[in-house]
Order: sequence, then structure tokens, then C-alpha cells
Amino acid sequence: MGTFCSVIKFENLQELKRLCHWGPIIALGVIAICSTMAMIDSVLWYWPLHTTGGSVNFIMLINWTVMILYNYFNAMFVGPGFVPLGWKPENSQDTMYLQYCKVCQAYKAPRSHHCRKCNRCVMKMDHHCPWINNCCGYQNHASFTLFLLLAPLGCIHAAFIFVMTMYTQLYNRLSFGWNTVKIDMSAARRDPLPIVPFGLAAFAATLFALGLALGTTIAVGMLFFIQMKIILRNKTSIESWIEEKAKDRIQYYQLEEVFVFPYDLGDRWKNFKQVFTWSGAPDGDGLEWPIREGCHQYSLTVRYKVIDDYSGACCPLNKGIKTFFTSPCTEEPRIQLQKGEFILATRGLRYWLYGDKILDDSIVEGVSRIRGWFPRNCVEKCPCDAEADPAPEGEKKNR
Repeated sequence: MGTFCSVIKFENLQELKRLCHWGPIIALGVIAICSTMAMIDSVLWYWPLHTTGGSVNFIMLINWTVMILYNYFNAMFVGPGFVPLGWKPENSQDTMYLQYCKVCQAYKAPRSHHCRKCNRCVMKMDHHCPWINNCCGYQNHASFTLFLLLAPLGCIHAAFIFVMTMYTQLYNRLSFGWNTVKIDMSAARRDPLPIVPFGLAAFAATLFALGLALGTTIAVGMLFFIQMKIILRNKTSIESWIEEKAKDRIQYYQLEEVFVFPYDLGDRWKNFKQVFTWSGAPDGDGLEWPIREGCHQYSLTVRYKVIDDYSGACCPLNKGIKTFFTSPCTEEPRIQLQKGEFILATRGLRYWLYGDKILDDSIVEGVSRIRGWFPRNCVEKCPCDAEADPAPEGEKKNR
């Protein structure tokens, strides 16, 4: 009930502006077309309401639509949850493990990341989704995932209605010749005749809705399986990149260590309950998280020291042939490096890393961070964070 109230009691009317974006417009358009056409086809031409099966079918179609829209708007308007402005950990010594966000004037809590679209630090950020025009994170991860589950299920039901409608309406209209197949679209040859004939326009609209339903089932269904895969491991999409980067680093440098993701509780059911609860509210407060035995909240922190200058070129010739040909195919920027600087890497490829350059606030005033890609062979991992030179105040390490 509390979640429902949070949907209808918007923080402010500015939240309604989230609907004025191509993502929600397309998503809601697809939902409206598929659900409306399924109801029309079912009532008029396939399964009339005066039958028991038709009534049950119609109620199920309405039920799918309501549940899909409920979870969709829940994910959009409740939002992911943001790190409070000015937040800092209770233990002041923990700030050495955290990055300071100048935009939010707060330290980034464990598992949080700053979203440039939302302009806030998002708790347990998974990604910024254009289809809901909001981030997917701590508070709305369950609603977003349920939407990814319900949308394909509803589309499968609708697709069944579309196929059966076209089959039953066209079955008696087909005439076969020696070399041709003709379809009479004038009127259905059945008794009783439908109130509205299934004409060419109805056939075209049903066929179009069927294409949308099948496309949505495949695309959104794949996203659901991806989300469930990371939820059962108690990860986010960003943390999957971080884990891949960490394991790749171990393999690249042939280190004798085993990477253990700190938030994977070792049991899928426990991981599942971190997102889905009977109350509907997510577990925890979004700032501190249960961790696996032998780990701590900041196990994902990795800092690198620059050992070779880098000009920021997209495809540097002087960094090796493999680095040249494996330059990331992305619009994200490259950052210049100078010997002695420190980098906080967040993800990476075999020959490239992505992260934030640690800045001295007295030198670069007003710039919170410089973020981008850089060649892996230009940096080396700090042997021990405790022994490494401390990062400037306000630009500490983040996971």
C-alpha cells in the first residue's frame, strides 16, 4: 500500500516531465496498441464476452495491462533512490575508500554511482533506462524486473489472441486455385455475423500489433533473463563490468589470487531476497550492505599509478599494435595521463581501462573528475593502497 501511495503522491509535479521523453512515449505506445487490439480482437471476432471463456480471457487481458502499467509507473516515479545530499560514512576513516562527488556534495556510498542524466548519486545503480526515463537502482529494481517479466507474458497472451483472430476470421475466406491463393476480405462467412466485419483495416492493425507483441516478447524477455542472472548473484550491471575488469586484471598480470565478489552472499535465495521482499520494500537502507564472509564493504576498490605518459589519442600508435587495434568502439572520451598520477579504474577490457583521474582540487578548481578510457600498459596497480600516496581530499577511491 505504501508503494502504491508513493506512485500517486509524486514528490513534485516535475516528475510528470519524465513522460515527455521518447522512451516512455514508445513504451506506453506499444503497451496501448497491444492491449487495445487484443481486447478488440477478442471481444469482436475471436472470443465474445457472452461466453465464460471469453469473459475470463477479457479479465486476464485487463489484469496483464494493469500489472504491467503498475510496475512500469512504479519503476519510473518511485525511482532508484538517491544518496542523501551531503552524506558521509559514520566512520570518518572510511572516507579514504570513497570518492567524493562535488555535484551532490557528498561521498558516494558503497555500490552507488553518479548518473549524469539524473544528476544525482544513485544507490545501487544498475543502469539509466531510457524506456522509463529514470535510473534502475535500489528502490525500483524489483518493480523494473517485474515489468520485464510481465510485459513478455502479456504480449504472449496478446499474440495468441492475434493469431487465433486472424485464423478464425480468414479460414472460410481462403479459396485455393491451381496456382493462386485468394482471400476474400468482404465479410466473414459464419453465423452469426460479427457486429463489425473483420475487414482489411482490422487485418492490417492486428498483423501490426502481432509484430509489436512478438518483438517485445523477444527483446524484453532477453532483458529479463539478464536481470535475473545478475540478481541471483546479487550484482548490478555496473558491478558485472567491475568484476570482469578485476578477473581480467588477475589473468593479465598472472597474479596468484582469487577474486570474490563481496556482495554475493553465496546463496541464490538470499541474493534474491535482497531485491524481492514480501513487503515490497527493498532490503536494507541502500547505504550499507551485507557482505560475504572474508570480504569488506570496499573490496572492489582498485587504484592504479601511471607509469607512462599518454596523450589521449583515440588509437595510439606508440602503445603497441594490440592497443591500437583494440581501441574501445564508444563515444566515451580518452583521458591524458602523466607519470605519477593516480587512476581509479571502474571497468576495463584486455588492453584498455576505464576510470577516473584523481585530481588535486587546488590545481583543477571546479572540476570534480576527469573520466575516460586509457591504455592498460600505461598504468600499474598500486601494490598496497595503505602504502600508496594518499589521494587528495575530496577525491578518494570508489568501487
